[in-house]
Amino acid sequence: MEYLRIAVESLFGFGALFILTKVLGKTQITQITAFDFIAALVLGELVGNALYDKEVGIPQIAFAVFLWGILIYITEIVTEKLKGTRKFLEGKPAIIIDQGRIQREELKNNKLDINQLQHLLRSKDVFSIQDVQFAVLETDGTISVMKRSQAETVTREDMNLPPQRASLPRMLVSDGEVLWDNLKELGYDKRWLEAELHTQNYQRVQDVLIAEYTPGEQLFVMGYEPAG
Repeated sequence: MEYLRIAVESLFGFGALFILTKVLGKTQITQITAFDFIAALVLGELVGNALYDKEVGIPQIAFAVFLWGILIYITEIVTEKLKGTRKFLEGKPAIIIDQGRIQREELKNNKLDINQLQHLLRSKDVFSIQDVQFAVLETDGTISVMKRSQAETVTREDMNLPPQRASLPRMLVSDGEVLWDNLKELGYDKRWLEAELHTQNYQRVQDVLIAEYTPGEQLFVMGYEPAG
């Protein structure tokens, strides 16, 4: 009988959550915000714990799912009708690269570092920061990217050019610190890096936000402030 009780409550909990998801709409799944994430965890915990608590039955599970469904629905209505609440309840998009320059304060505000930014860009098939004109961090944690016009995708086949071996950009300086492993793997040393920085009017590594090198190209440097 115990197994039968768990089975019945599991089926009911599954059905209740499925119906709740359908009622609230697909955006709750594909565009999850911080509030949606918390709600999903709580709903899962409520149903999961109820399955193994003999004193909790279908009426209690139904009440918990219904109550949380009402709270989520009310929140959606509030954010839809009252625009001023959207920033607090859903957050707002943040421009983290503006006109090709990394907005360091926005990275800090959104608890992102350079490595995480690179990861997000690679998820959009962008392997070099210098190819980015604008990048917006969306409220669901994804990133939207507008490439520079020079970096728009045009294949060599389109231009009737022969194949060319691609090179992966490597970060040599991140947030004022030299990434020595990457520098050594490329076969360069501190003297070469400092010379490259000096040619672009950066006297200290500590003044450099990022320095990115693609074999065969000039070192791409972005400072905390434009080089003087």
